[in-house]
Amino acid sequence: MYTTHFGLSQEPFSIAPDPRYLFMSERHREALAHLLYGVTGSNQASGGSGGGFVLLTGDIGTGKTTICRCFLAQIPPNCHVAYIFNPKLSVLELLQSICQEFHVALKATYTGTPTVKDYIDALNAFLLHSHANGQSSVLIIDEAQNLAADVLEQLRLLTNLETNERKLLQIVLIGQPELRAMLERPELEQLAQRVVARFHLDALSPSETGQYIAHRLGVAGHTGALPFDEKALQRIHRLTHGVPRRINLLCARALLGAWATGQNRVNRKVVDKAAAEVFGSVAAQAPGTMRQRLGYGLAGLALLAALVLLAFQFWTRSQETPGGVQTSASATSATTPQRPASAMQSIATLPAAPTTQLVPATALTAIATLWPQLSTDIDLAWRELAPNWKLPANSANPCQSASAQGIQCQRARQLTLPLLRQLNRPGILTLSSAQGPAVYAVLAGLSNQNATLRLAGQLHRVRLLDLAQWWHGDFATYWQLPPGYSPGLRAGSTGAAIDWLASHLSQLDGIATQATAGGPVVLDAALIARVQTFQRARGISPDGQPGPMTFLQLESATQGQAPRLFTEPQ
Repeated sequence: MYTTHFGLSQEPFSIAPDPRYLFMSERHREALAHLLYGVTGSNQASGGSGGGFVLLTGDIGTGKTTICRCFLAQIPPNCHVAYIFNPKLSVLELLQSICQEFHVALKATYTGTPTVKDYIDALNAFLLHSHANGQSSVLIIDEAQNLAADVLEQLRLLTNLETNERKLLQIVLIGQPELRAMLERPELEQLAQRVVARFHLDALSPSETGQYIAHRLGVAGHTGALPFDEKALQRIHRLTHGVPRRINLLCARALLGAWATGQNRVNRKVVDKAAAEVFGSVAAQAPGTMRQRLGYGLAGLALLAALVLLAFQFWTRSQETPGGVQTSASATSATTPQRPASAMQSIATLPAAPTTQLVPATALTAIATLWPQLSTDIDLAWRELAPNWKLPANSANPCQSASAQGIQCQRARQLTLPLLRQLNRPGILTLSSAQGPAVYAVLAGLSNQNATLRLAGQLHRVRLLDLAQWWHGDFATYWQLPPGYSPGLRAGSTGAAIDWLASHLSQLDGIATQATAGGPVVLDAALIARVQTFQRARGISPDGQPGPMTFLQLESATQGQAPRLFTEPQ
């Protein structure tokens, strides 16, 4: 498409949350600092009491999710994190979700229907045990403006879980501006008083909008002058109001329009055309055009007023004619001035940009319904997964067969849903229940609310809340080994795998790796520090030792050739 035309290696304005394109404005950094202070500034190590609420609000598309990702990457390793992304829950469902996120189970001897008290007791025991081990716990709730009043009150009560020295649970609420208004209600005053840090994330300023566009183009491989002229940049900010998501949509369409007409730079006219396609004709009207329309409207109103006045005067005079005879006037029709035909040409007929492969929409299925069809033999799941990597699906020993082609069967434990999203590759989920052995399901797709499982070639959509009852973090997938990779890479290691590591890190952080004089690239202190930075950003233990999960996440972050999860049609 237009990427080659503008000297780009990839599409720079995707709305997908790719960490390589992370742009932290001054507002974003300040918001992140408020969150980190709220969670770590009052922890046990600093002698504080901990607990309470931390609040982050912002309009749609201003970067709250970006802040949340950075925040998660910088939470200390001795901190347990529960992340709730769908807060439209009852009190009981919320407590159940929190316990599932913290991997808290009810007592094994419990056989009745769980109540609110049962979940709170189990959660309190977990928090006390974590506190005794020097660990803290953070609950993050996204889209918190959707929380019901009774659920907010229950969250407030959770902050009452405490010892004599400190609160046991820190709660982070992330939401749209309505959340601030909710907390100003009289009935939520007690909760509002427990907010220890709050920040409202504003949109980008005009200068930051230009910096944001330049940053994303640079990551996508652009060099030299920006393909947007100064007036185009000003127009983009005015039309998008500095909202990053709107900037992405408009800039992508503008580059496409410039490419279609053979232009090397985007000017204001191209931006206006693109805005008409993306935001609609009303939102995209240029100020001059709007003034022209306003002038037509005022002229039309003046003409109508004059006609009414003339008609009234004529009628009044007719009433005064001798004999009182009324003279009827024929109706007068006035035509409003026609707006000149727009010279804008639609770009809707241009070739569409490539789209992510979509999984067909199917009815939701309960895990319990699928359970009888799931196998306790993981090799069956490996064979189901094999075609994604163009491996034989009928091998007696799938992992051994894959190994002969330089592909390894890799298993990981204690993954979270955010890590699974970042990894973004098909794999095998280990599902377990209180009774019977574990079974295995192939994960083929993931959306905000649902997961798609593939079983015997058939796709089945399940709710993530349902899946969370059975999946506890065990995940397996195929992994194409980097050249020369061997386990146990440590400080001082060299070879093709270290070259691959350094090269892919450079794609992300833009830091060129210097080889030793006349020698190879070495896993030295500087490279280890970069590995640790990447590990923290991806939620991996930052030990600086590049193991399989580091390589897997690095391959995912740099858009390697591994298969990806399906997405659902919106």
